[in-house]
Amino acid sequence: MNRTARAFWLASPGQGEIRDVALTDPGEDEVLVRTLWSGVSRGTETLVFSGGVPGSQHAAMRAPFQEGEFPAPVKYGYLNVGVVEEGPERLVGQTVFCLYPHQTRYVVPASAVTPLPAGLPAERAVLAGTVETAVNALWDAAPLVGDRIAVVGGGMVGCSVAALLARFPGVRVQLVDADPARAKTAEALGVGFAAPEDALGECDLVVHASATEQGLTRSLELLTAEGTVLELSWYGDRRIGLPLGEAFHSRRLVIRSSQVGTVSPARRSSRTYADRLALALDLLADPALDALVTGECAFEELPDVLPRLASGEIPALCHRVRYDTTG
Repeated sequence: MNRTARAFWLASPGQGEIRDVALTDPGEDEVLVRTLWSGVSRGTETLVFSGGVPGSQHAAMRAPFQEGEFPAPVKYGYLNVGVVEEGPERLVGQTVFCLYPHQTRYVVPASAVTPLPAGLPAERAVLAGTVETAVNALWDAAPLVGDRIAVVGGGMVGCSVAALLARFPGVRVQLVDADPARAKTAEALGVGFAAPEDALGECDLVVHASATEQGLTRSLELLTAEGTVLELSWYGDRRIGLPLGEAFHSRRLVIRSSQVGTVSPARRSSRTYADRLALALDLLADPALDALVTGECAFEELPDVLPRLASGEIPALCHRVRYDTTG
């Protein structure tokens, strides 16, 4: 049977378009999914949209079902929620999450989709990939009861980390961002808020997610002696400078990277990728996380909307994309 779908492609850096794509019939142990919602993760996807992925990271930055190569043309994305229309009987009719780009329908192995837990709204489930990043980060960071913690950078990942930390007993959590509008998001998530110059210091742990040199420098300043900065920011091809003289060594400070591409070493022996994603979906039962969705558009509007997200004209955490459910 001849099948077609429509997909968003980055035609060249800064210019997107919607293309018709041919679909194959699903084979054994494959599913045909009709997309309901997808999400634009503003940090990573606007970096890709602008052509900012360095050549050394082209392989590491590939999305699971990416087509094409960086910088362009490329079909990129990883926050997709849809309904299984064909496939194994156990999955037909199920609403599922998949790490798939922005496309109206697609065929993938059945193992690539994860059914949503009962009661989780499909429109909130587009956050699963980002909450999964936050889960992995906290496995890396290993916060303790009673820790004093700052999350510097109130973007999609930083807010997800703060939302999960709000559930830890006895911790002091403060979201730190230069944008005063993030105070409202912090309140919805149940955490404190401060501008960078007003942030509380003597932190045992600082999670940095602002993707700025100033944010990382401030993160070091907020640490107590022997404290740790967990670095979640992705800088693409930008170089940054840090004050690693002064008291950096005498205070025995630590900067540690975290990346979602592999399961944290702290859990690698006992958790799989599927386990990590399933946990993220369970955590999304909290309606407070709806605060991370700050905008919405139709799929057909993506070529016009992504340049505005990349430029900052549309301020956003997660920008949700809706699909024609009859098409």
